[in-house]
Amino acid sequence: MADALISLDEVEKVFDVRRRVGLMRREKRQVRAVDGISFEVARGEVVGYIGPNGAGKSTTIKMLTGILTPSGGRLRVAGIDPARERMRLAHRIGVVFGQRTTLWWDLPLKDSYGLMRRMYRIPAARFAENMERCVDRLDLAELLDVPVRQLSLGQRMRGDIAAALLHDPDVLYLDEPTIGLDVVSKAKVRGFLRQLNEELGTTVLLTTHDLQDIEQLCERVMVIDHGRLMYDGSLGGLHTAGGAGKSERTLVVDLERELPPIEVAGARVVKVEGPRQWLAFPARASAAPLVAAVAAEYPLLDLSVREPDIEDVIARMYAGRG
Repeated sequence: MADALISLDEVEKVFDVRRRVGLMRREKRQVRAVDGISFEVARGEVVGYIGPNGAGKSTTIKMLTGILTPSGGRLRVAGIDPARERMRLAHRIGVVFGQRTTLWWDLPLKDSYGLMRRMYRIPAARFAENMERCVDRLDLAELLDVPVRQLSLGQRMRGDIAAALLHDPDVLYLDEPTIGLDVVSKAKVRGFLRQLNEELGTTVLLTTHDLQDIEQLCERVMVIDHGRLMYDGSLGGLHTAGGAGKSERTLVVDLERELPPIEVAGARVVKVEGPRQWLAFPARASAAPLVAAVAAEYPLLDLSVREPDIEDVIARMYAGRG
């Protein structure tokens, strides 16, 4: 891929792990967290990088940022070897880890941003422009004077995303950026990331357990499991890979009163609890016609769409290959 911004060729990461055997002896064994992964990401792509816990996602991200050194293979980001030129690479990438923050805990949010301006030596005009964009679109204006420790998880996450973008990185790595967020915060984060990619062409590599993140942001998805790349293609292709299109989403419907199971084309009721009903429908199908049909024929109070668990999608993929 001539315009590849990220390139991995047979990359491996092996850890030595010691465990107690008996009372006096320890045994050393090797754990292969990443096992010969190869892929390329073009400039301007938004790619989902998904898999079960312990699959090797975060290890890959840490190698891409230079935090970890590969045990084997070749890795380049913007033509840079992350492990050898970590400081140089830092000016080309932005990183957001959902479980950690890069902000200063006891400082107001705006002071954290001021420190980052100095760290990255961002010109004043460029800093002001990026601050205005992030503050406006991530709804941070009322939070700038609030110490980071007083922010909610959703507010802090939006603050972290802004911090990662102040120096105009070529690549943005997002590791579980919506974990623990409420529906409103998730919508703000997703909307901002879409605009960022469309307007600035920022390349995004996203790891998440939330398939709605992938569905709303990514045209391409890669699945890693046990350190190996199992799938690289579209989300629709993932739903059908090895599973003959059996992956399903769920429409959760709250009715005004308890009624017999809902009957609409393209879905089947899988569970009923009082006025709440669960309808399964193919993951590749649009939810819009189904929602319209239910709303037209039944006394509706509320509804929501639940995505299949990533673990379930991967299990179906393995079953189809077996």
